[in-house]
Amino acid sequence: MRGGNPMPPNPNPTPSPPLRIVVADDNPVVRAGLTALLSSREDTTVVAEAADGREACAAARRHRPDVVLLDVRMPGVDGLTALPDLVRLAPVMMLTYSHESETVREAVRLGAVGYLVHGEFTVEQLVKAVRDTTAGRPHFTPSAASALAATGLPCSPASAHAVMQLPAVQGQIAHSGLSQLQSYVGQSTRSQFRLSTREAEIMDLIATGMNNQQIAAACFISEKTVKNHINRIFAKLQSTSRSQAAAKWLGVA
Repeated sequence: MRGGNPMPPNPNPTPSPPLRIVVADDNPVVRAGLTALLSSREDTTVVAEAADGREACAAARRHRPDVVLLDVRMPGVDGLTALPDLVRLAPVMMLTYSHESETVREAVRLGAVGYLVHGEFTVEQLVKAVRDTTAGRPHFTPSAASALAATGLPCSPASAHAVMQLPAVQGQIAHSGLSQLQSYVGQSTRSQFRLSTREAEIMDLIATGMNNQQIAAACFISEKTVKNHINRIFAKLQSTSRSQAAAKWLGVA
């Protein structure tokens, strides 16, 4: 009011609504873990889950989320196939096991804002990446940045800017070179479990949903050996089930 005292600031400003997220991953353990994690916070919530790219597109059209977290390898319509349609609906951050150079580069070319590889980020880093994605600030975990660097400079100025925004490895390419950057790969919350190389390989396969017979075939070992490894893995992860172990291994417990 003119001539009067200025209005005092509101001591209880209305909080911003939580960021609305769609989680797309064919692994139900990953989906459930991410949903529980993100929906338990005041600033984020999962509005829909999807088991493939087709479901992700349908969920994004229906809910108009702030961010889509998208896996690469899914049955039916995979993540890269769905990506061009999804980026028209919402910012998309890849959240996946796949860190091959061609896959990372293609995801960035198709419009992914960031690329996080399971096992290379903490819960707080994930939440920060989700928040930053809505503001156009990209995040890449070490192996994704390494994959881009290994193929040469990314294919666009925006992609190049994205690589240098990775907080965990910012400046490492310039100051230490690719070999030094690659030494960061795998330094994550997984290190606390102290799994051997073989145990980590088997735990990765468990997290993708493979049964003991499939793991034995993939690793060229007997099912009995697989069971022995799993017993040791469960002890180290202090878990009593495959789903519980997978959730801890993926950092979504």
